Amino acid sequence: MFIHPLADVQSVDIGADTKIWQYVVVLAGAKIGEGCNINAHCLIENEVTIGRNVTLKCGVYLWNGTTIEDDVFVGPNVTFVNDLFPRSKQRPTAWVGAHIKKGASLGANATILGGVTIGEYAMIGAGSVVTKNVQAHSLWLGNPARFKCYVCVCGQKLTLQNRCIECDRKYFF
Repeated sequence: MFIHPLADVQSVDIGADTKIWQYVVVLAGAKIGEGCNINAHCLIENEVTIGRNVTLKCGVYLWNGTTIEDDVFVGPNVTFVNDLFPRSKQRPTAWVGAHIKKGASLGANATILGGVTIGEYAMIGAGSVVTKNVQAHSLWLGNPARFKCYVCVCGQKLTLQNRCIECDRKYFF
């Protein structure tokens, strides 16, 4: 494991081969799997679980209640929300975090509302605002984010016959 000397890492539950770069704050209760890459200027609160081989690009803040499964890519400045009715000096009775499933990719500056589940290998386009659950292998774009098409595990759009022209996988939805 590598922790940059300018990072503030309080958690001891961090997997092997994980890299945590400068100006990252990881609170004591956070759980981070092995092989992750946490880029500069990220914050990870106590009630956050991150799986294996996750990449968090710069400027990502993971608030209490957020779960990120294995092999997820979170682009720069992706915003997560865990309080659906925020008020100054008032805390909710429970945090409503997002659940990002295995292999999903979130584009730069996307906003993910609390309570949302993003399915396995789904892709969220840059700048999109996700307000509802996203099914597996789907690409969502816009504000609010809307379904565009299906995508392969390799990231390519599927044909109308649900076949990937890049790796030739066939899907049945």
